[in-house]
Amino acid sequence: MFFSTEAISTFVSDWTPFCLVASYFVFSTCLYMYCSEGSIAIFWFIYMCTNFYIAGATVLEAFMSITPCREARKVVNQAEEKGWLFPTPNGQLLVLDLLIVAYLPNEQDIIMDRAIYALEQIDYPRDKIRINILYNTPKAIEPLQTELHALPERYPHARVIKVPNSTSKADNLNYFLNLDTGSDLIAIYDCDHYPHPNSPRWAVERFLADTATDIVQGRCVVLNSDDSFLASLIAVEFDKIYAVSHPGRATMWGFGLFCGSNGYWRTSLLRDLRMDGNMLTEDIDSALRAFSRGSKTVHDLNVTSYELAPTTFPAFWKQRLRWAQGWAQASMKHVKMVYDKPLKPLHEDYSRDFTARFGVLSLLLIREASYYLVTQYTCLVLSFIIAKFPRNGEQLWKLAYFQYPVSQWLFIISIICLIATLWITNQVKSEFVSRKMIVIFSILYPFYLVLSATIGLYGHARQIVRYSSWNPTARK
Repeated sequence: MFFSTEAISTFVSDWTPFCLVASYFVFSTCLYMYCSEGSIAIFWFIYMCTNFYIAGATVLEAFMSITPCREARKVVNQAEEKGWLFPTPNGQLLVLDLLIVAYLPNEQDIIMDRAIYALEQIDYPRDKIRINILYNTPKAIEPLQTELHALPERYPHARVIKVPNSTSKADNLNYFLNLDTGSDLIAIYDCDHYPHPNSPRWAVERFLADTATDIVQGRCVVLNSDDSFLASLIAVEFDKIYAVSHPGRATMWGFGLFCGSNGYWRTSLLRDLRMDGNMLTEDIDSALRAFSRGSKTVHDLNVTSYELAPTTFPAFWKQRLRWAQGWAQASMKHVKMVYDKPLKPLHEDYSRDFTARFGVLSLLLIREASYYLVTQYTCLVLSFIIAKFPRNGEQLWKLAYFQYPVSQWLFIISIICLIATLWITNQVKSEFVSRKMIVIFSILYPFYLVLSATIGLYGHARQIVRYSSWNPTARK
């Protein structure tokens, strides 16, 4: 039996990252088994302090998110009291291109549903909005494509574009950015999203209220939390990220980021930056390039969109590996913002202050380094279990957390920080997340953190071997 050179190369590319990560865990665990007690104490202290820093930064972001959450609720209450009469008359609204980007073979079962939903349900003046369905496909899929291209006959504000020679989301977006559509703003949505009917209006009102705003990033909510246990965990995680961490970080560090979907851009800025097709997470790269030029990105919790979470572990694994490698790429490329000067700033008075620079350091460098610290702590605990195998739960508990007196305080403070963060998350949870889900997520969070760190390491290993396969997230 003969194997082609391409098949062998693919096999090596696929399995080398796994071997690197497995070797990392085995080597680290064995190393700790042979370290002296003094060395172990030093390592233990470093890892517990790191855990304390991560927990402390997380809870600070959570507390910082309270103000944006209250402001968002206040705005909604004011609009409701006025009979949902928005501040800006319809005739003075900005012209909006709303893009639904799809990879058709993977999303052929949902694209028609999402397109019709957007065309019929989004509450925005029809003469001010164009719903654009951008898709690419390596093969013809009929009768779906014919049905898609017939949509403009039923909906005058629809535009359907099959992007030629496209192999990625970046290609689809860049093709559209070459078109002169006359829009003031561009909204980007992945195909699995259901934007809230009022989301475009809330986003446009933010632009009109502050002319310095360049990007508005909305809140993404997982709607299929009941489909599987994994989906319920992801739903809690998304509430924590989009309703707490993102707005809190923007308040604390002074900058926000476009997150890939449910984001609104000034057309001129997006056309200037475009998307880099060489990046696995071209959306994060574009967000960081925008920030490097001093763009102002705000996180608006009222700009809500509902999306699907992976329901199986293989789908989750593929998605998060792509994100991990993409973040590693983006971090390596943009960590220079910690020390360099802004180039071609969008606003004349912009200067990157110390707070923003430290925020970049925390987001790009410390976050990537935390994968090693979390997994090293895991390996240290594994070495304890192997070398001093506990006979009961009490001994295991002591081995895992209370080897040294100082760790008791660091552990207790970290737990308090975690509980405070999840309490705040509970206050802003979506209608698809229950308190039971939050409690389960809290209990499993240490294991979820180790899994996330392992995926981060795997992403680094893929970057080392220049893994470049694009694995789209499975949609149903």
